[in-house]
Amino acid sequence: MGRIKMSVVTLIIDNKEVEAEEGTTVLEAARSAGIDIPTICHHEKLKPYTACRLCMVEIEAKGRINLDTACSRPVADNLVVRTRSETVDRIRKMLLELMLAHAPDAVELQDLAQEYGADKARFEKEPSFCILCGLCVRYCAEVKKKNAVGFVDTGVSREINFIPEIASKECSNCKECFPLCPTEALQATYLLTHALAFPTTPF
Repeated sequence: MGRIKMSVVTLIIDNKEVEAEEGTTVLEAARSAGIDIPTICHHEKLKPYTACRLCMVEIEAKGRINLDTACSRPVADNLVVRTRSETVDRIRKMLLELMLAHAPDAVELQDLAQEYGADKARFEKEPSFCILCGLCVRYCAEVKKKNAVGFVDTGVSREINFIPEIASKECSNCKECFPLCPTEALQATYLLTHALAFPTTPF
């Protein structure tokens, strides 16, 4: 059987006409056209998660302007997208300042903070170092199918944790999620979990 041909739509991103296959996202269309939209929680192998919301853009469709996440918004004919505006930049700045309260030394966040003028000292420090992007949890579940790391608790108490029974068998020879962590909190969590659950076993 032949491959089903997807229809192509045309949209405008930052005053640039962009063609994209129907079913792709605004983020994918923008990147294919060389237009940068910042993300922290996005990964090409994972389903859209919209946790960090840094990819927020202005979408104009049928005369209405709304804010939406580029990683989850599907492309459509005649869609007009603005990746930078006063409103978008203000939102990104606030989001970065909130993340920096948890991980003030994360290089990726610092680079974005400089671009958007975010002040890492604006909010009181919450030294968890994890910004709950979910990359490790989702990668382990969706790509590796192991579920060795997951979220525990809810709300402000939510954090990531390794499941000792699974992690002891799967993680030492994998660790593919480690480079995905934008703050390096994952490595520390893994080492702590291992030390507490298996104190006599080498890392």
